[in-house]
Amino acid sequence: MRSTLRAGVLYFAIIFAVGFALGTTRVLLLVPRLGAVTSELIELPIILTAAWSLCGRLVARYQVPHHWQARLSMGAIAFTLLMIAEAVLSVALFGNSITAHFASYRSLYGGLGLLGQVIFATFPLVQLPAAMTQTHSGRG
Repeated sequence: MRSTLRAGVLYFAIIFAVGFALGTTRVLLLVPRLGAVTSELIELPIILTAAWSLCGRLVARYQVPHHWQARLSMGAIAFTLLMIAEAVLSVALFGNSITAHFASYRSLYGGLGLLGQVIFATFPLVQLPAAMTQTHSGRG
């Protein structure tokens, strides 16, 4: 369980940092030129590609067990921390109420972001069949 916890926390922390950098660039450079939704659609595949790659590396490095409960836990830990961090930033940095923060997920822009976060959370579990195939073929 300790390896799953470490992997989940690192998965969150690294992707949060990458997302913060990409989000800053998106808001400052892309949104004024292309609008919020188009900018989000440009950023989403970049962050999800980074998350996919990082997830595989962390699972291997911390030897997260090859069963769905451990993988689901890793994703749930990362997702929970991400949701908390985003809510805290929204309230502390941008002055939104917590109600306004969660209401923002109902917009197309906010819904795309939330969808990306849910996909990010599923990556440890989705990568499980590939890990099991490698283990059973003698490569793992």
